Amino acid sequence: MSFSVETFRSGSGSNGRAVVDHRLERRALINEYRKGRLRREQLCDAHPELIRAARNVGTASSVLCPICAEVNLSLVTYVFGPRLPSHGRCVTTKKDLAQFNLRDDDLDAYVVEACVNCRWHHLLRVLPLGGRRARASKQQQ
Repeated sequence: MSFSVETFRSGSGSNGRAVVDHRLERRALINEYRKGRLRREQLCDAHPELIRAARNVGTASSVLCPICAEVNLSLVTYVFGPRLPSHGRCVTTKKDLAQFNLRDDDLDAYVVEACVNCRWHHLLRVLPLGGRRARASKQQQ
């Protein structure tokens, strides 16, 4: 059995956009910290705007912070793409996310976990939004 690039593309007829998961990188960073190879300051340096978003509009998770182990992490989603600010748009509701998914432009949603206590943060995954899938669902309606 041989593999081609098309084998790894998401779905048939896809434009090659797929979910990118960063959990392995997350696990490696945490392991390096626990082995003493990384200092806390190297990991806990979230931008104040990310912490503000995590505190005020983030979605609470059931995952305890892997660094301070004192509070649960918050998930914050930012959407990037054409006709959006260069710093992205922070998504505050599922309805907003659904609206972005209906757009014809290819967009990317970045899901970031953040600890409002120690300022740990990590990009968890990047999800494709809108684009070809949006056009296909509009044509079916």
